[in-house]
Amino acid sequence: MKAHIEIGTDSSGGSISVDVAELLATRLLVQGNSGSGKSHLLRRLLEQSAEIVQQVVIDPEGDFTSLADQFDHVLIDAAAHSAREIEALAGRVRQHRVSVVLALDELEVEQQIRCAALFLAALFDAPREHWYPVLVVVDEAQMFAPAAAGELAEDTRRLSLSAMTNLMCRGRKRGLAGIVATQRLAKLAKNVAAEASNFLMGRTFLDIDMQRAADLLGMDRRQAERIRDLQRGEFLGLGPAISRRPVAVQIGAVRTVGKNAAEGLTPLPATNGDEREALLHDELAKEAVEPAPHAATPVSRPLDISEVISSRAAARLGRQHSPRADDTASAAHVHQNLPADGREDDDESDDGVARIVRDLADQEGATFQSSAVLYRDFALRCRQLGVRSAHIDMLRFRRLFAYASAGLDRLELPVRKAIEQLAENVPEDVLAPYLTIAAAAAQGRAGPDEEEVARVYGSSSPSRVRRLLDHLERQGLIAVREEFGGERTITVFGLDGSGLRNESTAAAGCD
Repeated sequence: MKAHIEIGTDSSGGSISVDVAELLATRLLVQGNSGSGKSHLLRRLLEQSAEIVQQVVIDPEGDFTSLADQFDHVLIDAAAHSAREIEALAGRVRQHRVSVVLALDELEVEQQIRCAALFLAALFDAPREHWYPVLVVVDEAQMFAPAAAGELAEDTRRLSLSAMTNLMCRGRKRGLAGIVATQRLAKLAKNVAAEASNFLMGRTFLDIDMQRAADLLGMDRRQAERIRDLQRGEFLGLGPAISRRPVAVQIGAVRTVGKNAAEGLTPLPATNGDEREALLHDELAKEAVEPAPHAATPVSRPLDISEVISSRAAARLGRQHSPRADDTASAAHVHQNLPADGREDDDESDDGVARIVRDLADQEGATFQSSAVLYRDFALRCRQLGVRSAHIDMLRFRRLFAYASAGLDRLELPVRKAIEQLAENVPEDVLAPYLTIAAAAAQGRAGPDEEEVARVYGSSSPSRVRRLLDHLERQGLIAVREEFGGERTITVFGLDGSGLRNESTAAAGCD
């Protein structure tokens, strides 16, 4: 099947088209600095192919939400859903073949990355009978597949990188065609970028990005200078779905718009100095003592489906073509019948879940595996044993696994409850070692040695254990005292001043 869409024109005014069927099999990488027209290109591509193929847009800035007004895309506000609902929505998206925009702009950066990773993983894990072709567009892909570790939690980075790698490396057989767009190739993981066979390279100025773009386009170093001279909205295209030789493309017009701030010059307000000073300082003290306005707390359940359909129908009245009835029905299927809080009745399955998590934690080397791998193993075991686990999302699983790794279930109930209460606000990435230390302190025994702390932390590096203890101390969770005799004493705050004398840690040494 041939399905060509026009994305723009070449230098002589001739039409440049993209073969959508070929694109589904070979994937696309888009690169361009901020202001180069990268989002405009994606919008053109999405608009032209909207009636041909299902589309999923991962939108960290909310730039593509207007597609829901002009086309049949369903807008999914990530801030209004739980993690379990996001995964359930992804499954329904594949089942009912609904085009969607996953809007992440109301979330913090790390939440954006985690939400997108869960959504992409659920798309990837859909049953074989739902492997329909779909374009998966990921804007600002360097956020979700970074080339190097940054300030994100390591498990979040691994989860997201795994989802993006699956999309680009193994997604084709599942009908998933990745289109990734990035401002800087140098910041995008190489194993993600390397899987694309089609390229649209926009303006960039840094030598490292120009060289990588030139390498992908098969250009020498002198020809790479051409990338620096590209105009806004002009891209160099190459690939089996575009052209067998590099071709300059001026991207065509679009029907929808983003929500970017005005980029043209706007006259300054006509006010004198006193008026400007008054605008800044009047009632400033009163405003400063008032509580800062916060965004409305996101609801955990979606809007009533009849309200959603009514509002979407009203938004479409201005279209020249009427929406298809089967699309409206599919849109309804995406949101209806989700549980109010994303959880099932889990009372009768808690014991089974606890046993499965305990068996996972007891496996040799389990703590050295990523949370995503452990979570998939957990879900598989639950299905095999008939244990209901829909109420256990990734966040809750990580805490349950940390409890099991630290052996909290072997403690007496009052002690366990006290430690769990202390650990409510401890980040998941350091929860297991903190619980291990706290359990030893609560029991008044010699603490876990350095090897045990490293094991539950998922590391074999003594220096990482030292940095971990420093981090816990800076967070005000413990106090560490090194004694001249070589012993180490750790005090866990909140356990009635219980001190933990750790002779074995000192004996193991810290390189």
